[in-house]
Amino acid sequence: MPYCRSILTLVVLVCAMPLRAEDPLLTTDIDTQAVAAERQARGVLRARDQAVLASELAGRITEMPFAEGQHFRKDEVLVRFDCGAYQAQLNAVQAAARAAREELAHKQQLAALNSVGRFEVNLAEARRAQAEAEAQVYRVQVKRCSVTAPFDGQVVQRRVQPHESVATGTPILEVVDNRTLEIHLLVPSRWLATLKPGQTFTFVPDETGQPLQAEVKRLGARIDEGSQTLLLIATLPADASGLLAGMSGTAQFEGMP
Repeated sequence: MPYCRSILTLVVLVCAMPLRAEDPLLTTDIDTQAVAAERQARGVLRARDQAVLASELAGRITEMPFAEGQHFRKDEVLVRFDCGAYQAQLNAVQAAARAAREELAHKQQLAALNSVGRFEVNLAEARRAQAEAEAQVYRVQVKRCSVTAPFDGQVVQRRVQPHESVATGTPILEVVDNRTLEIHLLVPSRWLATLKPGQTFTFVPDETGQPLQAEVKRLGARIDEGSQTLLLIATLPADASGLLAGMSGTAQFEGMP
């Protein structure tokens, strides 16, 4: 019995002993991963040149030559409207402007012969100015009958379709230039003293898994009070390819506090 009690006591003592520390190599690896995680920030790729184009007049769409994903060049026509009514009005006011110019010339000739007074000449000149101003208004309207590309890019989404009628200000086409991508990150505000324009870091897009050497371009103008984060905008290397706006990834910095 004393022998059994000794064995039982030994078992209890062994079980009560504190667990030994984990493998030093494993602990070091975990610490390294924790430090690396503290130097990371999530970000997204955004294009400098992107826009949602809207209709500047009310009318029916007759043509949209580019579909989603298709490339276009700057100043190419992206949307064309039925502008028969606007063109007819322009023709009418242009004819009125020509008549007003002829009338003014005739009044000026008569004034040179002292056949009409200065008042008649001034009135004819006012009619001519009014007619030309109206013609300019309709020239602008006719020019708005086609929407041209503001930059080289691709169609992201058609908001409307050909043959639909839209009101003024209706969004019609979303476009983007994926050659002008930047990285937008939200980094901890405590990094502010360390981050400088021109500083480099590694950015790995989730979709490609290929590390990219990025460069800090500029920092945001304010710190978010709730999350204590700061906007950071960075540039991609010139030879980066296969990237699209909206891709997300992880940035890895060195020497962050």
